[in-house]
Amino acid sequence: MTITKPSPFRDGVAAPGERGISIADAFGVWLRVAILSFGGPAGQIAVMHRILVEEQRWISESRFLHALNYCMLLPGPEAQQLATYVGWLMHRTRGGIMAGGLFILPGIIAIMALSWVYALFGNVGLVTALFFGLKAAVLAVVLEAVVRIGKRALKNRVMLGLAATAFVAIFFFAMPFPLIVVAAGLIGFAGARAGLQQFQVSGHGSPDNNEADRPGLLSDETPAHARPGVVRALRVSTVWLAVWLLPVIALLMMRGSQDVFSQIAIFFSKMATVTFGGAYAVLAYVAQQAVTSYGWLRPGEMLDGLGMAETTPGPLIMVLQFVAFMAAYRHPGGLDPLMAGTLGGLLATWVTFAPCFLWIFLGAPFIEILRGDRAISGALSAITAAVVGVILNLAVWFAVHTLFAKLDQLRWRGWGFDAPVPSSVNVWGLLLSIGALLAMFRFKVGMIPTLAMSSAAGVALYAIGLV
Repeated sequence: MTITKPSPFRDGVAAPGERGISIADAFGVWLRVAILSFGGPAGQIAVMHRILVEEQRWISESRFLHALNYCMLLPGPEAQQLATYVGWLMHRTRGGIMAGGLFILPGIIAIMALSWVYALFGNVGLVTALFFGLKAAVLAVVLEAVVRIGKRALKNRVMLGLAATAFVAIFFFAMPFPLIVVAAGLIGFAGARAGLQQFQVSGHGSPDNNEADRPGLLSDETPAHARPGVVRALRVSTVWLAVWLLPVIALLMMRGSQDVFSQIAIFFSKMATVTFGGAYAVLAYVAQQAVTSYGWLRPGEMLDGLGMAETTPGPLIMVLQFVAFMAAYRHPGGLDPLMAGTLGGLLATWVTFAPCFLWIFLGAPFIEILRGDRAISGALSAITAAVVGVILNLAVWFAVHTLFAKLDQLRWRGWGFDAPVPSSVNVWGLLLSIGALLAMFRFKVGMIPTLAMSSAAGVALYAIGLV
């Protein structure tokens, strides 16, 4: 659908006698966005920009980027929250629920189906070989994400320095990611307030084009429902905190804190508050806790889950559904294992995404009145630079844990890292990773074909007895 008629919005409300975009028309567009939401946050944001800004012309470029910058600051998947934000601007709360809910629905279905397959056949040689190839290609996907985001975020030496500092802080000193985010935001805020040009750069995911900012069907005026107020904020907080936390409290009361479902509810509720920068920024911690603290996963299975999330539509954070599925599948507590896994996966999805709606419906009205504020833009730009360093840390972590069977823990006076033992390298895994890197960087092969070819190579290596 292409909008050619004049905007029916004046001061954010439909003009008398004129008709805006119906909720039914919007449903079809958001479903299309959801089905095409491959390629991680950068790819998903690019799809939304093409459909919402260029094709449908629902929203102007500047309005789109302002919403994106706010979503980058939030914990959770920025692409899903961006869809929720725009849906809320267009059709109030029901529009936000529709847009945000549809964005994750294909991923929920796909990850659940793949989790069943993995639980039933994951130890079969052919399936293991397929995921062996998939893991090797995921390393290339993560590195490509570092480069892609870095090109847009690291526009000058100051931003490059922030990214490098974030990498050193988290890789060598294990500094908590939220602390890194706060520090970067404060630096960016102060720098922008001081008028330093280095902090006035575009946010992560901004489209690479030089077109003028075209007006959207949604006026740049603040809609009436988007104006902040204390009563509204209290009402929104009460409703969405109840939606998020009442199931968690009920589980704790009925099953106790040691039950696997209670542990899933609590752990992934915590993750929902600290997943700044999306899935890449927190997966290393989730993998560590799931393997060493809870015993939910075996070493290497987190990469299998990430491979699933990379090959299916929806946010990469959907990998948490796989983690919770395997946790409940292996600790069913009297239930059928597959039923327990299904319930565990859906529970993790609920407590992961319910807060996303809270952040948008509560905070977006206040962000709407800050459009054009240079200090806020500077803070968001600095945070985006820091996230690049954190994603690089994840890429290194995945590489050493996937390609090497043994690691040496090097520690000295508060800093350290896990050094790979060269003799323990998985040669075929290394070659597949190099092949995936060449395909994506040298020959510009897309993510999905690269993952498919790497998986097929893993199966071929298994067939001839090399893995």
